[in-house]
Amino acid sequence: MATSSDSKTWIITGASSGLGLALAEAALRAGEQVLGTARRVDRFDAFKARCGDRFVGVEHDVRDTSGAAAVVQRALDVFGRVDVLVNNAGAGQVGAAEEVSDGELRDMLEQHLLGPAAYVRAALPHLREQGAGAIVQMSSQGGRMSFPAVGSYSAGKFALEGWSEALAGEVAPFGIRVLIVEPSRFRTEFNTADVLKTADRQATYDDVIGAVRANMADADGRQEGDPGRAAAIIRDVLDGADAPLRLPLGAEAVRNLTRVYQRALDDVQKWAAVSESADFPGMPPSVRAF
Repeated sequence: MATSSDSKTWIITGASSGLGLALAEAALRAGEQVLGTARRVDRFDAFKARCGDRFVGVEHDVRDTSGAAAVVQRALDVFGRVDVLVNNAGAGQVGAAEEVSDGELRDMLEQHLLGPAAYVRAALPHLREQGAGAIVQMSSQGGRMSFPAVGSYSAGKFALEGWSEALAGEVAPFGIRVLIVEPSRFRTEFNTADVLKTADRQATYDDVIGAVRANMADADGRQEGDPGRAAAIIRDVLDGADAPLRLPLGAEAVRNLTRVYQRALDDVQKWAAVSESADFPGMPPSVRAF
């Protein structure tokens, strides 16, 4: 089913729950088209019944990077174009650095960096040919700050943000926008026991991260963030001419990131003279292409 050029088509990974679900619902309410992915395609039965041909559900695990191109091609075959790619799929993980295994750390990187990168590589040729489009990278306030017990999760989100910042400069000349979204806690399935991953506990760290473990679990169902409001904000920002590269979402994200940025700036300024003294004396300032 080809669509007219004034009707947006979205690819949203992890569209069966959370912010991905909220974005899919908002797009469909607006009369747009959505291809959504999930690990279990039966979770889309209600979408299909309600929206018919404007929604396509595809079973795909973002860790299967070799399958991303086929998902993008499916959207092109059905809808004729792709306008917005939302890399949303992922999950949290709790555990101290010593508790998290190589496999568990790799899993976070596969979900939050390698999976999104595969989708971007698959979609970019089509977005460039159109001369327009948007890539939405669903990061987290944990993509700019971290704290004990969430290092493996933040590792994936920090990596995603660094990769996406470079990406934004590479694709801007082709009319493609990148938006990195940094939510705080939103009322999704993120904190549920069957979604939030937990590394094998070592009693050594109970006094260090025990409170964090409990807080992450206790937050389920009490998060202050509204996914519907978040989806509306993301859509509005994408439509604006002055969209930022990074968009914190939620009052907690604004508070925390303001504090983190200020502390980092204070440290740079405090240690500036010591840092600068590491250069060879008398060297001219570096000249770079960015």
